[in-house]
Amino acid sequence: MSASFRPSVMSDIDPILFPNDDRAQAEAAIAAMDAATVRHEAEHAGTRVVWRSAGQGSPLVLLHGGHGSWRHWIRNLGALAQRHTVWVPDMPSFGESGTLTPPADLPHLVATTAATLDQLVGADTPIDLAGFSFGGLCAAHLAARRGRVAHLALLGAAGHGTPRRQKAAMVNWRLASGEAALVEDLRHNLRALMLHDESSIDALAVAVHRQACEATRFRSKALSQSGPTKGILDGFSMPILFAWGEHDVTAYPDRVGPWWVDGRPERQWRVIPHAGHWVQFEQAEATNRMLLAFFG
Repeated sequence: MSASFRPSVMSDIDPILFPNDDRAQAEAAIAAMDAATVRHEAEHAGTRVVWRSAGQGSPLVLLHGGHGSWRHWIRNLGALAQRHTVWVPDMPSFGESGTLTPPADLPHLVATTAATLDQLVGADTPIDLAGFSFGGLCAAHLAARRGRVAHLALLGAAGHGTPRRQKAAMVNWRLASGEAALVEDLRHNLRALMLHDESSIDALAVAVHRQACEATRFRSKALSQSGPTKGILDGFSMPILFAWGEHDVTAYPDRVGPWWVDGRPERQWRVIPHAGHWVQFEQAEATNRMLLAFFG
């Protein structure tokens, strides 16, 4: 299935969206990108999953992180849609998608994501696949379950089980007293975990993060800090790209990268300079070039 594409709209708002501190412009940017995509709904085992698509070409699936939504890729969709039909979900129990029926665990989340994807693109259709953070762990599980993944890219992927570099503790934004305190808590958490440069914590970053946090109903933290990913990767033979921001606090890339590459010539690991964990947002242009080159 191909998706309709509005290239003039995409090119007007991509790749770097309103890097300022104006909340109204940030909300407008999100709405504009939403309008430039096609919205799809599919259901599996009683759970409705909302997908968005844009572009023309071979299918490229992008999975968001924990406390995330399709908007984790807001600075990447336009560039990637120039060469691919890009498919981005709100995974089950995230964003606009329905809440998982029990068991609300990772296998059920992955099975529901895979089944609804197959309804949209066809079960036998090869795809390229990328996952960010918790979405990297989900992407590895999805590739193992579904097969027919031509290339796999994992950005700041969770599930390595090795030490993290995070120094600042997160705060509970739900306890904030008032709008200003809430926004400051969200900014603190973005600074502590997601973004390296203070200037990257703009109104768009806060808006994307806020919408995602308020709509997340899946507990991913324990899964993200576990260590199953290497065992899953051992079963793959497709080309795989592992990438981290230079200042990603969730891992030491120089430890995890060589370990996951494991001497396999079809695998590579990269570090993107001047970026934290949310690498595809903070260094969108560099990440887009890297992904376009990798996915061909």
